[in-house]
Amino acid sequence: MVMNHLTTAILSFLFIVFSRLETVCAQEFKFAFLTDMHVYSDSTLGQVEHRLKSLPPAVDLLLSGGDNVDIDNLKAADLPAGEKRLKSLKGLFDRAKKPYRMAVGNHDRLPRDMRNGSNDFELFEKTFGQTYFSFDHKGWRFIVLNSVETRDNHYVIGDQQLEWLQNLVKTTAKDQPLVIISHIPFLSVYYPVLEGRYTAADTFLNQKQVFDLFKEHNLKLVLQGHMHLYEEIKVKGVQFITAGAVSGNWWQGAFEGTAPGHLEVHVKGRDFSWKYVK
Repeated sequence: MVMNHLTTAILSFLFIVFSRLETVCAQEFKFAFLTDMHVYSDSTLGQVEHRLKSLPPAVDLLLSGGDNVDIDNLKAADLPAGEKRLKSLKGLFDRAKKPYRMAVGNHDRLPRDMRNGSNDFELFEKTFGQTYFSFDHKGWRFIVLNSVETRDNHYVIGDQQLEWLQNLVKTTAKDQPLVIISHIPFLSVYYPVLEGRYTAADTFLNQKQVFDLFKEHNLKLVLQGHMHLYEEIKVKGVQFITAGAVSGNWWQGAFEGTAPGHLEVHVKGRDFSWKYVK
């Protein structure tokens, strides 16, 4: 019995030590965050390819913020073409020869009349895999959410995903630097700035519940999409960035002063800086 207690204590100690080592060894690296590509044709796919090829060699990780390929507005007869574009986009990222992760957006879902609540992300999952997950990169932990689940016509982090996230947070070292990627914003000033009104539209329903999970953790950065507007909001030491759109005004130039572009983030240990690249 004494030996069992001793073994348990040693294993617990080693778990803590190795968890801490991961954060102590946070390294320097650069990553690119590309959101709202809205690929719908060969020409728009070509423009995404050009942007990927123009990334500096120092960028060693690629992240998508969702709305990768416009699927949700297609008719059933056009879905094979949409699936082909998804595969072509995957091919572009594969050929970039850098690790990459893709978030799901509302336009990556099946068309409304084909969705039944369980097949919404069928084509995305078939091409890119899971819609929410986490991974570690050079000492930082990245958490990619599926913020386009719905409840009562609102975007939400669903119950199953929330349970997964709660368990993930519990097993994450409190001092490990964290990045969250969410297509639908936690926070946005889009409507007050552009329309002069406050609304819960286009932020997800339980954003405060999700944000509060990280009260005792080292959440550094939240990367958002969906709005096509560039925003920087800092709250409680957390930097929220809505990173414009690769497609700008849906491939029609700038949107409300935000030119087509992507975000490049430079991480140095536990600190970071960023720039919007047009």
